[in-house]
Amino acid sequence: MRVAQVIGRVTLNLQDPAFKGGRWLMVNPLDADQFNGACHQQPPLSAQNSLIAYDNIGAGDGDIVGIVEGAEATAPFAFPIPIDAITVAIFDSLSYHPPVSHTSPT
Repeated sequence: MRVAQVIGRVTLNLQDPAFKGGRWLMVNPLDADQFNGACHQQPPLSAQNSLIAYDNIGAGDGDIVGIVEGAEATAPFAFPIPIDAITVAIFDSLSYHPPVSHTSPT
Protein backbone atom coordinates (compact mmCIF):
# COMPACT_ATOMS: atom_id res chain seq x y z
CA MET A 1 0.00 0.00 0.00
CA ARG A 2 1.16 3.52 -0.76
CA VAL A 3 -0.04 6.78 0.77
CA ALA A 4 -1.29 9.47 -1.61
CA GLN A 5 -3.22 12.73 -1.68
CA VAL A 6 -6.32 13.12 -3.84
CA ILE A 7 -5.66 16.01 -6.22
CA GLY A 8 -8.66 15.73 -8.53
CA ARG A 9 -11.45 13.70 -10.10
CA VAL A 10 -11.58 12.12 -13.52
CA THR A 11 -14.75 12.33 -15.59
CA LEU A 12 -15.46 9.64 -18.15
CA ASN A 13 -18.10 9.81 -20.84
CA LEU A 14 -18.14 6.01 -21.17
CA GLN A 15 -17.35 3.48 -18.46
CA ASP A 16 -17.46 -0.31 -18.15
CA PRO A 17 -20.61 -1.33 -16.20
CA ALA A 18 -18.41 -3.30 -13.77
CA PHE A 19 -17.37 0.05 -12.25
CA LYS A 20 -20.93 1.05 -11.29
CA GLY A 21 -21.03 2.79 -7.92
CA GLY A 22 -17.47 4.11 -7.96
CA ARG A 23 -15.51 6.95 -9.45
CA TRP A 24 -11.99 7.72 -10.60
CA LEU A 25 -9.60 9.96 -8.69
CA MET A 26 -6.26 11.47 -9.58
CA VAL A 27 -3.86 10.89 -6.71
CA ASN A 28 -0.32 12.04 -5.99
CA PRO A 29 1.83 9.58 -3.99
CA LEU A 30 3.52 11.06 -0.92
CA ASP A 31 7.13 10.65 0.12
CA ALA A 32 7.79 9.27 3.62
CA ASP A 33 8.95 12.68 4.85
CA GLN A 34 5.48 14.09 3.97
CA PHE A 35 3.45 11.61 6.06
CA ASN A 36 3.47 13.49 9.37
CA GLY A 37 1.04 16.38 9.14
CA ALA A 38 -0.28 15.42 5.70
CA CYS A 39 -3.82 15.06 7.06
CA HIS A 40 -3.75 18.54 8.61
CA GLN A 41 -2.07 20.65 5.95
CA GLN A 42 -1.81 20.08 2.22
CA PRO A 43 1.56 18.59 1.30
CA PRO A 44 3.35 19.90 -1.78
CA LEU A 45 3.12 17.79 -4.91
CA SER A 46 5.93 15.27 -4.93
CA ALA A 47 8.31 14.58 -7.77
CA GLN A 48 6.64 11.20 -8.30
CA ASN A 49 4.10 10.81 -11.05
CA SER A 50 0.41 11.13 -10.28
CA LEU A 51 -1.87 8.25 -11.13
CA ILE A 52 -5.54 7.41 -11.52
CA ALA A 53 -7.18 5.19 -8.89
CA TYR A 54 -10.68 3.70 -8.69
CA ASP A 55 -12.55 4.84 -5.58
CA ASN A 56 -15.66 3.34 -4.05
CA ILE A 57 -15.08 4.47 -0.45
CA GLY A 58 -15.94 8.16 -0.92
CA ALA A 59 -12.58 9.94 -0.91
CA GLY A 60 -12.59 13.56 -2.00
CA ASP A 61 -10.24 16.37 -3.02
CA GLY A 62 -7.40 16.84 -0.56
CA ASP A 63 -8.00 13.56 1.32
CA ILE A 64 -5.01 11.43 2.24
CA VAL A 65 -5.68 7.88 1.07
CA GLY A 66 -4.09 4.48 0.97
CA ILE A 67 -3.87 3.00 -2.51
CA VAL A 68 -3.12 -0.51 -3.67
CA GLU A 69 -1.75 -1.11 -7.15
CA GLY A 70 -1.32 -4.03 -9.52
CA ALA A 71 -3.05 -7.39 -9.30
CA GLU A 72 -3.89 -6.79 -5.62
CA ALA A 73 -6.18 -3.90 -6.70
CA THR A 74 -8.60 -6.45 -8.17
CA ALA A 75 -8.92 -8.42 -4.88
CA PRO A 76 -12.14 -6.69 -3.66
CA PHE A 77 -14.02 -7.80 -6.76
CA ALA A 78 -15.58 -11.24 -7.23
CA PHE A 79 -15.18 -11.01 -11.01
CA PRO A 80 -12.39 -10.09 -13.44
CA ILE A 81 -12.06 -6.32 -13.71
CA PRO A 82 -9.63 -4.10 -15.65
CA ILE A 83 -8.17 -2.08 -12.78
CA ASP A 84 -4.63 -1.19 -11.74
CA ALA A 85 -5.07 1.04 -8.65
CA ILE A 86 -7.78 1.36 -6.00
CA THR A 87 -8.26 3.43 -2.84
CA VAL A 88 -8.50 1.23 0.25
CA ALA A 89 -8.35 3.73 3.14
CA ILE A 90 -8.98 7.37 4.01
CA PHE A 91 -6.63 8.53 6.76
CA ASP A 92 -7.75 10.89 9.54
CA SER A 93 -4.18 11.20 10.82
CA LEU A 94 -0.75 9.72 10.20
CA SER A 95 2.19 9.39 12.55
CA TYR A 96 5.33 8.01 10.96
CA HIS A 97 8.57 7.44 12.84
CA PRO A 98 11.24 5.74 10.72
CA PRO A 99 13.01 2.83 12.38
CA VAL A 100 16.30 3.70 14.02
CA SER A 101 19.23 2.20 12.20
CA HIS A 102 21.59 0.38 14.51
CA THR A 103 24.98 0.06 12.95
CA SER A 104 27.54 -2.17 14.56
CA PRO A 105 31.02 -0.78 15.13
CA THR A 106 33.61 -2.10 12.75
